[in-house]
Amino acid sequence: MNQLGLPLSLNSKMLLSNFIGKKNQQVLDFFNQLLTQKGSAVVFISGVKSSGKTHLLQGCAFSALDEQLDVIYIDIKQELPEGVISDLVPIDWMCIDNVDYLSTIQQQALFDLYNRIKPTNTKLIISASGLPNELNLLKDLKTRLSLAVTFTLETLNDEQKILIIERKMVDININSKVYRYLFKVFSRDLNDVLNVISILDKASLQRKSNISIPFVKQILSI
Repeated sequence: MNQLGLPLSLNSKMLLSNFIGKKNQQVLDFFNQLLTQKGSAVVFISGVKSSGKTHLLQGCAFSALDEQLDVIYIDIKQELPEGVISDLVPIDWMCIDNVDYLSTIQQQALFDLYNRIKPTNTKLIISASGLPNELNLLKDLKTRLSLAVTFTLETLNDEQKILIIERKMVDININSKVYRYLFKVFSRDLNDVLNVISILDKASLQRKSNISIPFVKQILSI
């Protein structure tokens, strides 16, 4: 996988095959069709925090890799080398996550990249917390992104979040009551809960204890 030496890696559990949400099925169908289509395409994915934007973009990257395509995934929220976007060369699939965190220089670089992929077969997949016209971006870039194929991911309920956690933490045996307790007293953010479950799992292995609600209270002091 071409990552241009970036200190980023993909989460092998973020696949299109385990991306959930009934209203999100049209997004999955579109990307599955896009994998076999020629010509360039720009797709804009919007959604609130924990709606699955990163999961979807990384899932696209894995699916493209399965098709023996060249792929790059970049998360703008991560620390990146200076000029990383301006140095990009259009390849088969380019997934750029969290573009609402772009600096002014990066915005100009993305605008230039958008124009460079037009005569190619590049699929440029972009995500942000809002629609293009809702973001604080350069006018020219906002105009370009407004022309993209746009999807807004549905907001997940607790049951859907629990299903995602169970699929990602398949090696960890935890009663769903623990998840609901964490949503209630710790955080309703999916990424926060996934991170704390990893901490709880390590603690449970060290103490040779099951992850129960009393155990969660003890470890997290909540």
